Formats: sequence, C-alpha cells, structure tokens
Amino acid sequence: MKMGNQTVVSEFVLLGLPIDPDQQDLFYALFLAMYVTTILGNLLIIVLIHLDSHLHTPMYLFLSNLSFSDLCFSSVTMPKLLQNMQSQVPSIPYAGCLTQMYFFLLFADLESFLLVAMAYDRYVAICFPLHYTTIMSPKLCLSLVVLSWIMTTFTSLLHTLLMARLSFCADNVIPHFFCDMSALLKLACSDIQINEMVIFILGGLIIIVPFLLISSSYARIVSSILKVPSARSILKAFSTCGSHLSVVSLFYGTIIGLYLCPSANNSTVKETVMAVMYTVITPMLNPFIYSLRNRDIKGALGRIFQSGQFSFLWDRDSKD
Repeated sequence: MKMGNQTVVSEFVLLGLPIDPDQQDLFYALFLAMYVTTILGNLLIIVLIHLDSHLHTPMYLFLSNLSFSDLCFSSVTMPKLLQNMQSQVPSIPYAGCLTQMYFFLLFADLESFLLVAMAYDRYVAICFPLHYTTIMSPKLCLSLVVLSWIMTTFTSLLHTLLMARLSFCADNVIPHFFCDMSALLKLACSDIQINEMVIFILGGLIIIVPFLLISSSYARIVSSILKVPSARSILKAFSTCGSHLSVVSLFYGTIIGLYLCPSANNSTVKETVMAVMYTVITPMLNPFIYSLRNRDIKGALGRIFQSGQFSFLWDRDSKD
C-alpha cells in the first residue's frame, strides 16, 4: 500500500511521447497521417466487405469486426495524443481518463478474441474443407462475435470499476501518452492487491489462453499440410493464413514483450515505444496486410470500382 498526501484528483497530466520540442511539429504531422491512414484503411475494408457479396463469408465477418475494432482502438488514444501534442498543459479529466481506459481495454481485448475466431476459421477451412460450411455456420459465427463483445465488455468494465474505487495521491502525472492501467495503479494510494489479482487472472484468460489457442490452431494446420506435402497445398495454406499470422505476430509480439516479459532495465521510453507499436502501428498496418496479401480483397476492390458503387455513394452523398 502506498501512503502519501491524499487529494481528490480531478485530472491527470499525460507526459506524452519522449519527443524533442524542436521535432514536435514533425511528429505531429507523422502521427496525424498515420491516424488518417488507419481510419481510411479500416473503413475501406469494412465498406468492401459490406458491398461485395463474395466477401459475405465467416472469415470476412470476423475481418470486418477486426477492422472496426482497430478503427475504434486507434481512436481511443490518437485524438487525445494529437491534441496534447499541441497543448501547453496535456491534461485529461479524471472521468475522461477512466473512460479512455475502459474503451482501450475493450477494443484491445476484443481484437484478441477476434484473432482467435479467425484462427479457428482458418483451421476448419484447411483441415476440414468439405465440412467448412457446415461447421462455420452463420449462427456459430454470429455467436462467436457476440460472445467476444460480451466478454470484453465485462472484463473492461470490471477493471474500470475496480480502478474507480481507488484514491490517488497528490502526484497525478502519468508518464505515458494515454491512461494506461499499470501507470494509474502506480499513482494510487489505496490497496491495489485486488486490482493486481484481477489483472493477473483476466490477463491470462485474455492474452495467454487466446495466444495458446491460436498457436494450437496453426500447429494443427501445419501438421495437416505435412501429411500431404505438395507445393499446391503449401501455397494455399500460406495464402490463406499468411495475413492472419502477420497480424497475430504484430499484436501479441508487442503485448507479450511489454506486459508478460518485463525487464528490470526497461525504461519508460522503451515501454512507450512498444505501446506505440500495438496502439498506433498495428491498427494502421492491418488493412495493408490484408489488402496486399489477400486476393479476395483486391478482387472486391476491382469489382466495386468497375460497378461504380463508390461513385454512386459519392453522388448520393453530394445530393443529400
């Protein structure tokens, strides 16, 4: 338990990114461009999947939800980061800090569950191709998406409520660019043992278990391919799973390195940079990974432009 001068904290000060003041404008333009790219890229995938009937399959149902999650995940931190980079006093209200923490956990956890659902979908598609439509029924796919939303809503709400019961000391400076849960716990004057226990238990369920399930799915996929080794089957497996494996590596690699394999000599700067990787870089790269490595997405984009559906939507918006 930490002791100190307890006060009613009305706001927190976010130190932001460790950037030289002379380079502030340059990094502001860079992060703004990255945020706009993230929004447009993920919106494009969502629109393509909605408009093209060829993409109305389980895999793309999960992908559209993943793109929506990435879009929201980035929007939880990036607008405030950009605002604070132009502000003399980069502060955030107490209620706003808890709200940011809630939605940050919600969409981070949602992405973890959606990646599991996508791994299971690829496992069934490759290992049981003749039974794929039967196993991956619309009812099951919808149930997996709804269950992911329910579980992540519950866990993020639980963390937020446990955080709201804590009292904070006079020190309200957060050495981060968003209201990170671990950074907030370091400022608390109350007993945080319950918070740490819940983080340990739910962290294992939300990070370790999904990661093991994904690893198991791809281990079975590799085993299935090796039983009938051929250039065609290997090419098909790589084309089907390559983009998903890239996303999984980016997402879990940074999170595991930051939270589950902490180092005693990890500096605040190093932790901040790693946080930028999974909160800013990963949501921006996901649309490129799926569009550049996915024939279906590129085919859908070509069909949409040829049919003039984008032009129709633009003309309709202009008339409105």
